[in-house]
Amino acid sequence: MTEELQILWSRCMEMFRNNVTEQQYQTWFSPMKIRSYDAARKDLTVYIPSQFFFEYLEEHFRRLIHLTIGRYFGDDVTLTYMVEVADNVMVSQESDDAAVLPSVTSSREANKSPELAQAVGPADDLDSQLNEHQRFSNFIEGTSNKLPRSVGQAIAEHPEQQTFNPLFIYGPSGVGKTHLVNAIGMRTKELHPEKRVLYLSAHLFMVQFTDARNRNVFNDFMHFYQSIDMLIVDDVQELVGMKGTQNAFFHIFNHLRQNGKQIIMTCDRPPVALQGLEERLSTRFRSGLMAEMERPEESLRRNILHSIVKHDGLNIPDEVLDYISGNVTGSVRELEGVIHSLLAYSVVYSKEVDLTFAQRILAGRVRVEKKAVTIDQIITCTCEFYNVREEDLFGKSRKANIVTVRQMSMYLAHKHTKLPTSKIGVYVGNRDHATVLHGIKTIDGRLKVDKELRQQLAELEEKLLS
Repeated sequence: MTEELQILWSRCMEMFRNNVTEQQYQTWFSPMKIRSYDAARKDLTVYIPSQFFFEYLEEHFRRLIHLTIGRYFGDDVTLTYMVEVADNVMVSQESDDAAVLPSVTSSREANKSPELAQAVGPADDLDSQLNEHQRFSNFIEGTSNKLPRSVGQAIAEHPEQQTFNPLFIYGPSGVGKTHLVNAIGMRTKELHPEKRVLYLSAHLFMVQFTDARNRNVFNDFMHFYQSIDMLIVDDVQELVGMKGTQNAFFHIFNHLRQNGKQIIMTCDRPPVALQGLEERLSTRFRSGLMAEMERPEESLRRNILHSIVKHDGLNIPDEVLDYISGNVTGSVRELEGVIHSLLAYSVVYSKEVDLTFAQRILAGRVRVEKKAVTIDQIITCTCEFYNVREEDLFGKSRKANIVTVRQMSMYLAHKHTKLPTSKIGVYVGNRDHATVLHGIKTIDGRLKVDKELRQQLAELEEKLLS
């Protein structure tokens, strides 16, 4: 293998790594090895360890792989996999042509200003860039995403209504924000095919803006975006610090809003926390509905896992899914990564996935909660932390510091135990269900704006879980 070829492949691997989770990269991309490249025939051959890998890569990552290969080897390159089906027996599998994928464009075209790739015209002529596999039908609802999901459905059904315009969805990475906004866009197109719907990342918007300015076609760039009926911008935190891009987006935002066009954005934090975002944009982001998506609760995690297993036709026992949902407390992507890891190990070692196998494989790969916390421990720890007597917590005192301790105990019990709110109320001085809900909601609201309280919560949880 020539040094130039190795450099090109290294760049491909770097791009793969930058566009998937680390767990996905290690499981599915790291085993890929380049075998040969025939420049005359425009054929790139890559080794992968099994037929299962081939099928999984084709189903889940074909678009990313073809875009990457196209960028570094050329759009007309044919990708062939060499797959080991038995000891020393290799067969070739040609990847489906990227051109058959409706949402795929070459990397060079993707970086063009959109008016050069698509003229302003009927909705049928616009490539919405939506992921057609991300719909409401496979978006699992739970307490942590109920509000944005309900609002998103309402927008898709009645896009002419301006009640939730703009819709600003924020939350940590991997909780399903991108899936939800794609579902909104897909549902809108189904119900209102005349609407021009466009999804893109804020980073791509910035690239297109820079390209349009450099090629002196800025007016065409603006005209294209001002023709959109529903603009969906993912990861708007990428606009931070980009004054020129922010200015262009400000004028597009104003035009669309004033003409009754829907704007939907996702972000990893609320607008007030976006340092480096112009105040005039921040206020506009806050002028509609801000809906938070939190990390999935245990029941939602369990439902998500069952959905993944059902969709992919996998044979994973319920007790394994219960173990994962009870111990892997991160994002939806982390849940998917855990399933992928189990399958990969199962294929490589020819083992059935059972509880013992899952516990052994996941022990060093995921954040597993190893300590059960009781409400008695929560009350004791919280009272000691705030230097308040437990008798005062159980009593009727309405002093601010005691009310905070009481509500913090309710909040922690709700978060770290499986007790219903009525039972929590019994433990915290025989309070009723409504009082507990109010306490949980109060702490939740304060955490969004009170940095000191967030720090106190972090210290409390560290003491409880250590």
